[in-house]
Amino acid sequence: MFTRAVSRLSRKRPPSEINDSDNKAGSSQQNLNGTRRWATSLENLLEDREGVKRFREFLKGEFSEENVLFWLACEEFKKIKDKKQMKTKANEIYMTFLSSKASFQVNVEGQSRLDESILEEPHPLMFQRLQDQIFNLMKYDSYSRFLKSDMFFKLKQTEEQEENSSDAQTVPKRASRIYNT
Repeated sequence: MFTRAVSRLSRKRPPSEINDSDNKAGSSQQNLNGTRRWATSLENLLEDREGVKRFREFLKGEFSEENVLFWLACEEFKKIKDKKQMKTKANEIYMTFLSSKASFQVNVEGQSRLDESILEEPHPLMFQRLQDQIFNLMKYDSYSRFLKSDMFFKLKQTEEQEENSSDAQTVPKRASRIYNT
């Protein structure tokens, strides 16, 4: 186990094409209820740019960041319409996450691994089974630990303090409007 952790520490940095900035929702600065939303489901966390960023930080500390990176790469892959780009991205995902020599190899069941020949005719859902497997791994394992972590607790606490201080600032403004009419 120790050698696995050491070998993961010496791995390359994640591919720059895989990022958490393409998610639909805005940052949780726009929505101060971010941690509350993240706590309701992994889906909500993965829809929030800040949530993904914080979850990645947590997973990095657990030496399992490749799971969320793979999931994000698969989400990007599904959006590709051009066959040539799809083939390039499919090969990149395979080489980065699924091959026996992958720099960020995800832990999927042996029989779930893809045969390289499938890379010749890529389609948007070719990684879906593996992506679902990784999603479930995150949902029932690392996500629950993230919600119990000091990192999440501190984020939630900071968010609540910001909410309380902004609420306290708006009360006098409301009161002055009431009495100055």
